[in-house]
Amino acid sequence: MSARRAVASLVLAAALAGCAAGTTDGAADPATGTAGTPKRTAASSTEAPGASGPTASATVAPGEPPDGPLLVTDFGSDTVTFLTPGTDGFAEESVEAGTAPYGLAVGKDGRAWVATAEGVAVVDTATRTRLALIPYETDTGPVTTGEYRGGGMGIAMAPDGEHVYVGVNVPGGNGTLEVIDTATREVTGTVPVGRRPFDVDVSADGREVYATGHDSFDVTAVRADTLKSRRMEVAPYGTDGGLASWLKPHYAVVRPGDGKLLLPFEGERLAVLDPRTGKVAIEGMTAGTHQHGAALTPDGTLLVVGTGPIASDDRAASLTVRAPDGKERVVPLDGPHEDVAVSEDGRTAYVTGGFTRDGYWNGITVVDLTGDREPVRIRGGERPLGIAVL
Repeated sequence: MSARRAVASLVLAAALAGCAAGTTDGAADPATGTAGTPKRTAASSTEAPGASGPTASATVAPGEPPDGPLLVTDFGSDTVTFLTPGTDGFAEESVEAGTAPYGLAVGKDGRAWVATAEGVAVVDTATRTRLALIPYETDTGPVTTGEYRGGGMGIAMAPDGEHVYVGVNVPGGNGTLEVIDTATREVTGTVPVGRRPFDVDVSADGREVYATGHDSFDVTAVRADTLKSRRMEVAPYGTDGGLASWLKPHYAVVRPGDGKLLLPFEGERLAVLDPRTGKVAIEGMTAGTHQHGAALTPDGTLLVVGTGPIASDDRAASLTVRAPDGKERVVPLDGPHEDVAVSEDGRTAYVTGGFTRDGYWNGITVVDLTGDREPVRIRGGERPLGIAVL
């Protein structure tokens, strides 16, 4: 373990926090609307890399409109926001979903399933209306906001679109995985999983579901047919520090081909989990910063969001672009970010600025993965966390 890891564990031992000790909900950029108020605005301006505030702007070059549209969850509000591209940036339209929406999954029918503190919202992305709010079977306590709020976190859809799986956080205890039938919009099963299920993923064949337990250093694999489960520890730095440790799993992706799960840690280690055996192999990474969101491009390139410094010698925020052969390119980002989605052609990444800790900002960064253009910051959303390309 590096020196900064040891120091971080000692400093945080008294904090009893997961990814944020003493987190508040104060936004770094309050200029994009009032929390809880659905909003519809004209085309938003863009922020050039390094812009220091919401008044700094630049326009997207004519003839080079960004891909999209995009859908983001407004963790600092009760809405989801549609960002529709144009030659002058993104037009912004928000729709009520539920308190503090976190992750989202979009089906081939255009319906978005959004994990909120109150339940799973079903949003029609064509009409841009909420169709339903499905309450959880799990008792998560009072509806609150912020990083440690109860309710849905990670969420994923089965390949056939017949079920949605949502990781439900229970403050102070282990979480659950709830299974929703997309036809009836009812919860049809619940399975105990680890603490604070940041992410949920599904195997390519739909036979297994994986819930990443942030505060329990584990991934719980659940059989889709029987709901039988097994826990697999993923702790490349060990579990010292418990709840106060920063060195926990956050997001995962399922690697095509062999079905192994890729879980990035601290810009230093990539945990490769074989769900068949529970064994974890470790590969090196180069960003050297705390990492959260992850996604795969169509050619198997891994994208990982570096949130920025946690320990004193962490490097700045970044997006790691890791080729299937392990070679990495690290793209600097301006300020904290949380999650990432990629365009269908694999040429553009969209990185949300919401972040689960302090220092977040209200917008996304558009990253040209070909390297032809510099990243561009786009204002939009209310602490945008989860993201999907529609």
